[in-house]
Amino acid sequence: MGRITIFRDMIGVIKDKASLSKATILSKSNLHLAVLRATSHAPSTTPQDHHLSTLLSAGDGSRATASTLIESLMDRLHRTGNSIVALKCLLTIHHIIKRGPFILQDQLSIFPATGGHNYLKLSGFRDGTTATTWLLSAYVRWYARYLETLISTSRVLGFFLGSCLSKVEKEKQVDGVSSMMNDDLIRDVDSLILVIEEFCKVPDGSLSLEGNKLLHELVGLVENDYLLCVNEIIFRLSEFKERLGHLSFGESFELVCILKRLNECKERLLGSFIITEQSMGGTLWSLIEELESRVGMKEEGKFLTKENKERYTESARFGERVLTSSDSVKFSSSRFSFNRRNSFNLLDSTV
Repeated sequence: MGRITIFRDMIGVIKDKASLSKATILSKSNLHLAVLRATSHAPSTTPQDHHLSTLLSAGDGSRATASTLIESLMDRLHRTGNSIVALKCLLTIHHIIKRGPFILQDQLSIFPATGGHNYLKLSGFRDGTTATTWLLSAYVRWYARYLETLISTSRVLGFFLGSCLSKVEKEKQVDGVSSMMNDDLIRDVDSLILVIEEFCKVPDGSLSLEGNKLLHELVGLVENDYLLCVNEIIFRLSEFKERLGHLSFGESFELVCILKRLNECKERLLGSFIITEQSMGGTLWSLIEELESRVGMKEEGKFLTKENKERYTESARFGERVLTSSDSVKFSSSRFSFNRRNSFNLLDSTV
């Protein structure tokens, strides 16, 4: 097994040198060379910071330049059968998300041009050269799905999660969330939970890969994303906390579903080697517990908050007093069944 690994590494080095020489001879752009240097076959190194910096600065030009760089990176990713190269390509994509120039991030978010779904198409990736590369392949498949989810969520939010924002841009975000409609807030939180749920699907077997520099960098980037994701969720759930007395029955129901999904993630997150107990975000879970204590009470198929339950209950009592009095106005049962049926249909339409 050791000889196979050494031989494989030597072949990788030769391939890297051949690719760089070929690119130079054919006068390929510096963009392609930057991609090759950042995603070498060397298993002992992560994408070097100076190579990444060159790549990121090269993509900070025209839209056409940024598009060419993204296409070159995706071509490198889709053509390789090497788990090391695939992981380095994915790490490079993650660095673009975290600290790339806006124009490069924009081109990443709309790749491919025919639809803009950014499917990395790595669900069938397998590198069976050694037991280690086979295990790394599982991380390649998971990491690709995670980045797809992260990019999709960023489209919903209107900014890349974890990207460097100026103070003015951050203030705009705060004002934007405060002025959001409830449906938009629910949409945001739902999208952020998708990222949390993807954290929970990290492959097992991390102990077999201790000391792997690529996974060490991957874990650092993903854990940082998690903390940022938690902050964004807390921000939006805190806004819901202020609006509890004004939520419709359908909105209350959707909020209950969101809180349930988050709670389902909690135990799985604690069992993940990526998310530590210290980084779980105690504020998030205490906020969820508080919201659950104030929302989710079910009465006649409708979800009520404590704030409007009292009004609803008092109104119902008043109605009972009127309907049981001798001089009350009697309505036909068909009217009540019509109203009741409509209330359930309204609830169903919001789910």
